[in-house]
Amino acid sequence: MATIVLIDPETGRPLAIMDGTHITNMRTGAAGGIAAKYLARRNSKVIGIVGAGAQARTQLLALNEVFKIEEVRICARTIVECEKFVRDMEYLGLKFFIKNNVKEAVEGCDILVTATPVTQPIVKNEWITAGMHINAIGADAPGKEELDPEILRRAKVVVDDYEQACHYGELNVPFSKGIFRREQIYAELGEIIAGKKAGRTSDEEMTVFDSTGLAIQDLAAATLVYEKAKKLGLINEVDLL
Repeated sequence: MATIVLIDPETGRPLAIMDGTHITNMRTGAAGGIAAKYLARRNSKVIGIVGAGAQARTQLLALNEVFKIEEVRICARTIVECEKFVRDMEYLGLKFFIKNNVKEAVEGCDILVTATPVTQPIVKNEWITAGMHINAIGADAPGKEELDPEILRRAKVVVDDYEQACHYGELNVPFSKGIFRREQIYAELGEIIAGKKAGRTSDEEMTVFDSTGLAIQDLAAATLVYEKAKKLGLINEVDLL
């Protein structure tokens, strides 16, 4: 559950009180889509998704805006969850394949999305091949970990924020164990978008985006929602002063 209060930065006056859960889900999905735009192979067609919750959905929505997807593999704790995911997302007109285990979802895909709350790695190093890109979304608190740390040691690792990644993202457990060091992080995503560092440099390169989520992303998304709602006349105004 989340609530966003949008404030006018010039006056401090509240502009809007809005739901924050959906906005956060969408902005996190968008960040994954942008990361893949810069880090995945441009001809990526096969998407593997581990987890079937809200983030699995918004990540796929964003990736579908960037790539011509031919196949989506989905794996979750139960077949029932996978089937619901497929029903909810079939309007995209994509080909979905429910997989019985994580290995089947991962092996051979172009882009892998991990969006689970696990605290032990569920994606093994030997399943990851050259050229694959991974959006690691699920690890958003200390102790959470989805990827075999050896994957991180092999990959070009990009984060949304250096400091947050050290404490909350996919890197937090490898950092605490001394398996991975801050100096091994290649870049923040913003540095790549701004052209300060290169994104993907070859088809063989393996890349990982460690997403922790930034408040400025919520602010940007909330501002877009507010402006669009105001333009469409969907705002119920209340005099607070």
